[in-house]
Formats: sequence, C-alpha cells, structure tokens
Amino acid sequence: MLKQNTLKGSFSLCGKGLHTGLNLTVTFNPAPENHGYKIQRIDLPGMPILDAIAENVSETTRGTVLAKGEVKCSTVEHALAALYALGVDNCLIQVNGPEMPILDGSAELYVEQIKRVGVAEQNAPKDYYVIKKKLEVRDEKTGSCITILPDEEFSITTMISFDSKVLNSQFATLDNMANFEKEIAPSRTFVFVREIEQLLQVGLIKGGDLDNAIVIYENETTQEALDKLADAIGVAHHDARVKGYLNHKPLVWENEPARHKLLDIIGDMALIGKPIKGRIIATRPGHTINNKFARLMRKEIRAHEIQAPAFDCNETPIMDVNRIRELLPHRYPMQLVDKVVALGPTSIVAVKNVTANEPFFQGHFPQEPVMPGVLQIEAMAQAGGLLVLNSVEEPERWSTYFLRIDQVKFRQKVVPGDTLVFKVELLAPLRHGISSMHGYVFVGEKVVSEATFTAQIVKNK
Repeated sequence: MLKQNTLKGSFSLCGKGLHTGLNLTVTFNPAPENHGYKIQRIDLPGMPILDAIAENVSETTRGTVLAKGEVKCSTVEHALAALYALGVDNCLIQVNGPEMPILDGSAELYVEQIKRVGVAEQNAPKDYYVIKKKLEVRDEKTGSCITILPDEEFSITTMISFDSKVLNSQFATLDNMANFEKEIAPSRTFVFVREIEQLLQVGLIKGGDLDNAIVIYENETTQEALDKLADAIGVAHHDARVKGYLNHKPLVWENEPARHKLLDIIGDMALIGKPIKGRIIATRPGHTINNKFARLMRKEIRAHEIQAPAFDCNETPIMDVNRIRELLPHRYPMQLVDKVVALGPTSIVAVKNVTANEPFFQGHFPQEPVMPGVLQIEAMAQAGGLLVLNSVEEPERWSTYFLRIDQVKFRQKVVPGDTLVFKVELLAPLRHGISSMHGYVFVGEKVVSEATFTAQIVKNK
C-alpha cells in the first residue's frame, strides 16, 4: 500500500508576479497527514489560509486564482503541478503577496527544489480515487472537452488548436508521472502578441517578459505599434516584418505550448484533493474547463466516498476455500468467506458468493430471502480474522474471537445472486493479541454494510 508523502524540509523561491509585477517570495513547508495543499497569505493580518480545492477557484483568466472572501492567490497551477507530479500529498505553501512568482513560466524550478529537499513518506495510506467509468465535461461554444477514462495509473493526452499560422495544432502525452520532470516541467507558458494589449488593459501581465513566457507574433502590425507594445512590457524592440517566436530562449520542444497546457491540467487537477488513477484526454483545454472538470470530479468523489475494491474474477485467488479452512475453524454453514483476492500488511479483500441455497434463507425469509445483517458482520469479521492471522507464525494454531462491535450500518439488502466483496483494514497494529479493524461490505459499487470491530486471537489448546 502506497503511503502519503510530504516534503523533508522547507524551501523558498523568489521572483516577480506575472500579473502584479510585485517581488514575491513563496515558501513550501512539510505538512501533516491528510493536510492536502493549503496556501497561507503571510502578508495579511492573521495570516489566513486558503484550501487549494476546486470550489475555491474564483477566476480562470490567464491562470488559476484561489479565493475565499477577500483573501486570494493567483497563478498557483505551476507549483501545484510540481507537487502533484512528484507525489507530494501534503504541503503548506506560504506566500507574501496575492500571487505566486512566475519564475521562468514553467514548473522546472519548483521540481528542482522539491528534489533537492526530498520527499518524506508518512504513515497514512495514499487515498487514490480510481476511475471506473467515463466522465466528461464539454463546452460547445469553445470546442473544449475533457474526458477521463479508466486506467491503471494517472496519464494525460492533450490537444491544442489555434487559428494561427505560427501555432496551429499540437498534442502532448504523459503516460507516467515519473517522466514529468524531463518531459513536461520545463515547458513555459505562452501568449500571443495580439492578446498582450487586451491583458494590459485589464491590469494583467504587469510582470510578463520574454524570460517568463513564450511570446508568439503572427499577425503583422506596424513597427510603431509593435514598439509601443514592447515598451509597455519592457522588452527590446522587434522587427515587425519577422513573424514567429520572440523569446530569448528557443523552444525546448516544437510542441512546448501543448506540453505547457498539459502541465496546467496537472496543476488544476491537484485541486481535486485526491490522486487519481485514470487517463485524461483534453481537447483545447484551458483553466476554465479544467476547473469545471475538477469540480465534477470532486462531486463524483463525494457521491462515491467509499470505493469498492476492484478484482479480476479470472485471477487465481491468494487464498482459496481450502486454504481458508486451514486457517479458520468455521465449517458449514458458518464458513462465510469463499476466497481472498488481495492481502497486504494492513488490509484484506475477500469474496462471498450468496446463493439461493444458503441455509439461512429457509427462515429469513421464505417469501423474501434476505441475508441477516449479523451474518454480514460475521463474514466481515472472518475476513478480518484471516488478515490478523496472516501476521502470526503458525496461523493454523490460532482462533479469532469478537470482543466488541461498533458503528454498524446496514445500507442495502443482500439477496440471492449477490457477490459480497469485503474490504477490512487494521485501525491499529496487533498488540497483546488484540486488534481493531474497520470493514465494508460491497455489492457492485455500493456499500451494503460496514462496522468497526475489535477481535482477539487466542492460541488453540
């Protein structure tokens, strides 16, 4: 089971803000388990903290802006992309102004500093949300679309398209987050010359220059107009007859703009609050549709807060019914676990196939057969017993007994034909033969019952 991570130490970066032009310092600090990403405005009274979640996004014009009341922080996506891609789950980000410094317009410097201080493993498990069905957000006006499909890992393919002879259509793919550092992080943000005047008029990109953004010149204008625009953003004059990219540093890749759009998607997906296992396919993405998609994902996660474990019925079980009989003393009609399909040091996944021939259906109830709730808990406890016995020597010589059952909930009937999937996790290590566990029973994707229980293992006489 993968664990959550935080930084081993703190680091700071300084630079100007893309939109405000202010000199800013941002500091990244370790944070406790289940903290997530939070941004603290240390320049404001009381040093308020913003949760970096999709619902707190207030603006998406040329960047992602988080806000709560009067407190806001802009241009957070590059830093969050670096944290997410490098597996950092918990981080407190402190900044002394209303936005993050733009640095060189990429995530490269963030990645370098994260790797320099290192990543520390924590005790809490990494809580992935596994995509099990297609989800999609579409904007018919812009042609933007983001789709996520089931996949074993988190991966992204993005396609961009502009009405431009310099930058028309491109695509970029990241199949493995381990490649983020070399393939995506150095890609810089980009802007068209035709957009710069409009952005300046609304008070944005005061800190923009040819060192922190790719500037694309495609529609020829007069030398006077181009010189005036260059003076407004403090860059050298350019020959108005020569079209193309106006940067000091050449493109890292021919499809660098598409790679940067992919970087932005990762940063905006970090606002979901959980790492994802699924493949994103994004067409003409931008911060607006990215945020709509992140909000949809958070809604989906709330609706399926407890996910059923996935198992392949074609795979050989870790424990079959014969091995279970060797470990548990239960026999017909009380052996209620048919097989174990996953087993780790702190969790187990087991299966029970409920047939119409179960003896308890004769009296519970003849006209409407329903599996008794107490037997669901018993089956869950048997799975927990197999988990605990797996941690002792000579498990065949031990038996497991209930000491306590708490927080029992029954959500749905269990009837003939259902396949029960049990997921049981240890709440604390086994001590003095006593262990606490929490278990869920699933039918399909739905939780049908759950309970917390304490059990004791006793050596057989």
